[in-house]
Amino acid sequence: MKVTMIGHSTVLIEAAGMKILTDPYFGTWGNLAYKRTAPPSRTREELEAVDLVLVSHNHWDHTDSRYFRALAVEVPVVAPRAAIRITRAKGAKNVVGLGRWEQRQFGSVAVTAVPALHMGLPGSFVIEAEGMHVYFAGDTYYGGFMKEIGKKFSLDLALMPVTTFRIPMTMGERSAARAVEALRPRTVIPIHLGIRPRSPLLRTGHTAEGFSKRLRDAGLETEVAILREGESWTTQDVQP
Repeated sequence: MKVTMIGHSTVLIEAAGMKILTDPYFGTWGNLAYKRTAPPSRTREELEAVDLVLVSHNHWDHTDSRYFRALAVEVPVVAPRAAIRITRAKGAKNVVGLGRWEQRQFGSVAVTAVPALHMGLPGSFVIEAEGMHVYFAGDTYYGGFMKEIGKKFSLDLALMPVTTFRIPMTMGERSAARAVEALRPRTVIPIHLGIRPRSPLLRTGHTAEGFSKRLRDAGLETEVAILREGESWTTQDVQP
């Protein structure tokens, strides 16, 4: 398995002969309140040839209408069941909606929708491929349901947001550390690192490095792999 950080919450997972893309967002400017910290490492065109797309929710920094419209109709775009219509409105053609705990097989990969807590119509997913379980959290906040996810799945990898702003959009360092305690993944790759408030008043000192330190201070054995745009993690990187 190979996991490549495209940028922000857009991650390319290559496993079991398939390419899976999470929360595609290729904008380079951001919006009036938030700016992008670095451009994505791949273009829309370079990632059109994927086999599966996962959409956790439809906020502006997690969906890309130009990308959806360019995707072949054969490529499934998996979204929370409640968000089917809005995902189609964003340009996705082949939308597959999953309810909580519902599982669907896509070729050699199984995807299970799991609970999430966020504004809008959120979802998270567990991907099963090559005998591994990967949790893609989207933008969820911490919730007690994470203990259930941790019990149902032996997580090898978690893609989790671990930074926040004055108006919390995701888990901060402390909440993300609580999530690790509940989920018990072997490795965490921090996501949602690709935008920052334009106003310094909305910024905090939360960082992926600070989150990693909290885990060490708490005696948790989960490894943290911090990926910058274009960097990859593979199963060979796992400590024995």
